[in-house]
Amino acid sequence: MVTARGAAAQLVVLRHGEVVLDRSFGVPRDTPFLLFSAGKPLVALLVHQLAERGALSLDAPLARYWPAFATNNKQDITVRQVLQHRSGLPYVKSLYRDALLAPDWQRSVRALAAAGPHHAPGAAAAYHTLSYGFLLGELVQRVTGRPLREVLHRQVLQPLGLRDTHLNAAPRRVPLRGAPSGPARMLQWAANRRVTRDAVIPAATLSATARDLAVVYQALLDGRAEILSAGGVAAACNPSANGEVDRILGNRIRWSEGFQLGGNEGDPLRARPMGRLSSRRAFGHNGSNACLGWADPDRGLVMVYLTNRLEGSPEGSPYQCELSDALLAGCR
Repeated sequence: MVTARGAAAQLVVLRHGEVVLDRSFGVPRDTPFLLFSAGKPLVALLVHQLAERGALSLDAPLARYWPAFATNNKQDITVRQVLQHRSGLPYVKSLYRDALLAPDWQRSVRALAAAGPHHAPGAAAAYHTLSYGFLLGELVQRVTGRPLREVLHRQVLQPLGLRDTHLNAAPRRVPLRGAPSGPARMLQWAANRRVTRDAVIPAATLSATARDLAVVYQALLDGRAEILSAGGVAAACNPSANGEVDRILGNRIRWSEGFQLGGNEGDPLRARPMGRLSSRRAFGHNGSNACLGWADPDRGLVMVYLTNRLEGSPEGSPYQCELSDALLAGCR
């Protein structure tokens, strides 16, 4: 099932850099979709670029670059721990409160600077749903002295020739639809609001086409030096949690320093976005069980699937898993 019961969707598959499949259903191919958390790797990529170029150290305290962050026992939280979702600050007081503040950048970062960690930094993986983008985005802005959108354009979008990727205010974007009742319905309502869609929320409001996101993953497979060297990509994909239950998501996620990793962690029956057959070296990210991008170095594969239909499943949607496995089964 590709179109998630009638929803608009885009699917792009590359193998060894060649286009195998490029399909769009219900919208033109150049129409961006809201990526949700599938956009998180682009923010992490900017941090890895700055580290590779000597502008920051991943093992330095975040407070070295953002002095106000040192309050309330956060002075030792490192940049690397944020990348790994192990800073102890997955939210300020609650995810709901963070969501209310999210359209306002300054209020969001001030709240994070004033907050205290919820558990000892480094002790456990706890998914930074929204704080991820604000913590890393504020770091990028302070190190470069430029707005995050400008840095993203200069360091990723322009070098790769991406014209349909935007951090807020996309000229057009597919509205979300089809969510059942409960949290998914609330997310649909919030994400479709103009105030949300126009906000710079790096962990949630990046939008792109499947073609553009596939170009990013292919560049990482190729180790294109102007984006990130092969060594830099390997470092970004270094596992930071293997088989550990994430304290926020409640399931086992193989985290690295900016990506979710493949592999089934001894549980081959559970649906996983990158597929039950995924290689342990595969890297990518799911976005609210609607959008998904990943790359598999062992098979030379890139897959990006974007849709505007939200599902109610608490973890990787079964159709994402089925789609990934169908591709993997044909490319062994």
